[in-house]
Amino acid sequence: MTIIDFPLRNETTTPSEALANLDPCPRTAALIGKTPLLRLPARGPDRSRGYWAKLEGSNPGGIKDRAALYMVKQAREKGLLVPGGPIVESTSGTLGLGLALAAQNFGHPLTVVADPGLEPAMRRLLLAYGAQVDLVDRPDPIGGWQEARRARVNAITADRSDTWSPDQYHNPDNVAAYEALALELAFQAGRVDILVCAVGTGGHSAGIFRVLRRLYPHARLVGVDATGSTIFGQEARPRLMRGLGSSIFPRNVAYDAFSEIHWVPASAAVASARDLARRAYTTGGWSVGAVGLVADWLARKEKPGTRIVAVFPDGPHRYADTVFNDDYCRENGILGQPVPDEPVTISSPLSTQVVEWSRSETVVDPVLAEAAR
Repeated sequence: MTIIDFPLRNETTTPSEALANLDPCPRTAALIGKTPLLRLPARGPDRSRGYWAKLEGSNPGGIKDRAALYMVKQAREKGLLVPGGPIVESTSGTLGLGLALAAQNFGHPLTVVADPGLEPAMRRLLLAYGAQVDLVDRPDPIGGWQEARRARVNAITADRSDTWSPDQYHNPDNVAAYEALALELAFQAGRVDILVCAVGTGGHSAGIFRVLRRLYPHARLVGVDATGSTIFGQEARPRLMRGLGSSIFPRNVAYDAFSEIHWVPASAAVASARDLARRAYTTGGWSVGAVGLVADWLARKEKPGTRIVAVFPDGPHRYADTVFNDDYCRENGILGQPVPDEPVTISSPLSTQVVEWSRSETVVDPVLAEAAR
C-alpha cells in the first residue's frame, strides 16, 4: 500500500486543499524507490513455503534507475561531470534506461554503447527517451562484447574532456546507490535471513547486503550468475542472457559477502520467468527468471520461517521479443524446457565447468586466485 503524506500547511487544512497544492507533474526522478515487496508461494503443495520479491520493475526503468541517478548526482557534486556535459556508458539495457532518466533530470546528452544483443524494444525505448545508441560490431577476443563496449566508451571519451562515463563495473558509487533499497527492505520485511540477487556489475548485491549485514548479522547472501560467465571463476563462453553474468571481472562484486553462488542457463531462466507469470502474474526478464528459480528452491529447502528476499531487477515488458517470444526461444533452443527442481552441487567453480543449473558454496575471486598462482 502506498501512503501519501499530504503537505498540510496547518492543522485546519483539509486533504482536498492539500491535494490542490500538490505538484501535478513531479519530476520523474521522484518516482524512483519505495517499490513493493510481494510474497510469492513456492512451487509444490505446501502453501506455507515461499519468499518475498522486491519488485524493482516498479521503478520507471528498473532497478538501475537508482544507480544511474546516484552516480550522475555524485559525479556532478565531485566536479567529474560538468553542467551540460555528455554522458557515455556501456550497457546491456537497464542502466541505459536509468541514465536516460538521469540525463533528462540533470540536463545532459547521453550516448549508450551497446552490442547487437540489445533487445529491439530496448533500443527503441532508449532512442525515444533521447539517448544516442552506438552499437559495436564485433566482440573483443578475450573480454567479449562487454570489453568491446568499454573500449568504444574509452575511444569516445578520449576525444572530449567534458565527457564523463559512469563505469558501472568499477564505480563504488554504483554500490553506495543501493543503501536506500536496503533500508526499504528492512522496513518492509522486518527481517531478512537470506538475500538472493543476480550478479552482473555486482552493484546491487554489494550495496544492499552491506547494509543488511549490519542490521542482521546472521543474514546470508546468495548470488545468481549465468552459465558461461567469468565472474566467479568459470571460463567465458557465449551467453544469451542479458543483465546478469559478465565476460570481464567487475571489481564491485563483493566476493567475501556471498555464502553460495548459483549458475543458471538461459533455458531454466526462461522456464522460471514463464512459470512465475502463470502462477503469480509477477515476472520479468532473464535475471528475474534466474533469481526466482533460486529463491523458490531455497524456500522449499530451508527450515520453515526462514525469511528469504529476492530482488527482481525489472519487469516483463521489454522481453516480449526474447524471453516471452516462442519463435526467439525456439531458434535458440531454449523453448519448452521444464523448470528444474534443484541444482547440481559442485565443489569449486575453478575445477568444474557448468552447463546446467549448478551451485557452489566455494566462492572465488578469480582475479585474486590468478594473482596467487
